[in-house]
Amino acid sequence: MRRPLTAVLGARHWHVPLYVSAWADTHDVVLVQDGEPDQITDMARRLDASVYGDIEAALDAGPLDLAYVFGPHDRMVDTCLSLVERGIPFVVEKPGGLGAEDVERIRDAAASAGVAATVPFVQRGGPVDHALSLAGAPTYQRASFVAGPPERYHAAGCSWMLVPARSGGGCLVNLAPHFVDLFLQRSRARRVELVTANLSASLHREAVEDHATLVLAGDDGSEAIIEVGYAFPSSPAKRYCSYTSAGDGGYVDVGTSGDVSFTRASDGVTVSNSIDVDSDPLYDVFVRQVADTWADGFPGLPTLADLADTMSLIWAAYRRSPIASLEVSHG
Repeated sequence: MRRPLTAVLGARHWHVPLYVSAWADTHDVVLVQDGEPDQITDMARRLDASVYGDIEAALDAGPLDLAYVFGPHDRMVDTCLSLVERGIPFVVEKPGGLGAEDVERIRDAAASAGVAATVPFVQRGGPVDHALSLAGAPTYQRASFVAGPPERYHAAGCSWMLVPARSGGGCLVNLAPHFVDLFLQRSRARRVELVTANLSASLHREAVEDHATLVLAGDDGSEAIIEVGYAFPSSPAKRYCSYTSAGDGGYVDVGTSGDVSFTRASDGVTVSNSIDVDSDPLYDVFVRQVADTWADGFPGLPTLADLADTMSLIWAAYRRSPIASLEVSHG
């Protein structure tokens, strides 16, 4: 299969280093772009790619088969719409904008133009998702994912993540979409709504929240509790995470260490094993899936409709429990 001629837009995003090895193996990255182009020259050399500072100039330099959209969230809509106008399939990082209307514009424009797109909801189909699926469709599910402190975004060259008008928010918009998506994908509910949300910036006193808790409810009586945060210390351990799910099949418990305990509903027997709960390697897996499916429109991968469904609940949480310092109106 031919390797796609690829553009990486917003290449200083902190996730990009997790993609580079798989790109080198499976894509022909012909250009990388960032608003600070002098900061991405090493990456460009590794990928044998040209460097651009302006997005439109980069896209005009084509031809391109594929683009990855990273960078500040306030620029995502314009970038994605430019790709749609040019007929270039794309991968867009969540959240896809600063509100539900942004994501819906991208979804609708891509659908109308017949431009394929996908989203790196990398937890989907990964070890945690597989472990939770042992319980069956979730009746009660809980996910806790607490990452390191917000100053890591300064170190990564992504200080815009701590500016609400550019990022749209903090840990909720950044971390929670993965786990909202997992619940939506496995749930039997026809409709899922936000019950309550609580956001706090008390630990680090930044302009964005460093802890958030959501409660979601399905019209089938199911419930999900999702906790995310920037409350873990700066450490080689990187993060705390744990997950549980209860369903017709039984009860699953996944710990930070990767220990999995599944108690079957049929006979009460508990079986145990261990998985890798580190989410970083899942980006490599996703890139290889994109390489295998881009020519056919990314079959089987997350869609812009999935992103819109997920983000509508996230933006609803910001409206329900605003932090006074967040200077963004979520559509």
